[in-house]
Amino acid sequence: MKTNKEAFRDYLQLEKKYSDHTVNGYLADVLAFEEFNKVCFEQENIEKVNYSQIRSWIVSLVDAEISNVSVNRKMASLKSFYKFLLKTKQIEVSPMLKHKSLKTPKTIQIPFSEKELADLMQTINNPSGFEEVRDKLIIDLLYTTGIRRAELIQLHVQNVDLSSSVIKVLGKRNKERIIPILPIIVQQINVYLGERLNMENIIDDEYFFISQKGLKLSESFVYRLINSYFSRVSEKVKKSPHVLRHTFATHLLNNGADLNSVKELLGHSSLASTQVYTHNSLAELKKVYANAHPRNK
Repeated sequence: MKTNKEAFRDYLQLEKKYSDHTVNGYLADVLAFEEFNKVCFEQENIEKVNYSQIRSWIVSLVDAEISNVSVNRKMASLKSFYKFLLKTKQIEVSPMLKHKSLKTPKTIQIPFSEKELADLMQTINNPSGFEEVRDKLIIDLLYTTGIRRAELIQLHVQNVDLSSSVIKVLGKRNKERIIPILPIIVQQINVYLGERLNMENIIDDEYFFISQKGLKLSESFVYRLINSYFSRVSEKVKKSPHVLRHTFATHLLNNGADLNSVKELLGHSSLASTQVYTHNSLAELKKVYANAHPRNK
């Protein structure tokens, strides 16, 4: 007989199709609340809590200087857990029913400029050896396709179709999408595959990108790679794969791409998710407008 938490894990993995990382995060939050409830209320069964107990946890998290963003994420985990209990008829009313998220400051991702990208590409224009060729391809693929870090890591060799100039990636909730790749990327992939063939021992051979030891790349490795390379050309505080994804979308919009096309390329389920990238496009539009309109001469 499975426990509620075990059944919840299955629900997240099989029905919601969340990634292992997301599932583990949700379960960790539920377990943390369970532990808090045991200590503060001497109650082990969190299936029968009331909102005041959840509110006490929120207060304790805020007192511990946990950010509102992190607190909201934990509450989203609880909300999902109690929604699951409702669905399986183990409770009649969710204790999260009237919960309102904490206010969070709106943060604007600052993309890399086209000049920063051009400057970086100039510094890595002639890569030599497996690692340099791989690193350049990772940077270029992230910038020219907008794929997520996890999608890049999970990319399989069989899902790179050079004859059709496309790659197939597995996005959030295991949704597949086909993304076109530019001729220059096709050329780089051919060079990378040539270097990859010379590897003596490839352990994770189904994965497209691998380490010097033949292993699948880790998320921290890709983050460090992007941060290291962009530190050469940018003084921005945040230099990450996500900023590169943001840069991809912003540069497309600045150069005339329509929002729906960018939405499809990014793998967003709704336009609302894509519209976060339009503020930079609007800034560029304002600049062009101010420079071009005769009343501003």
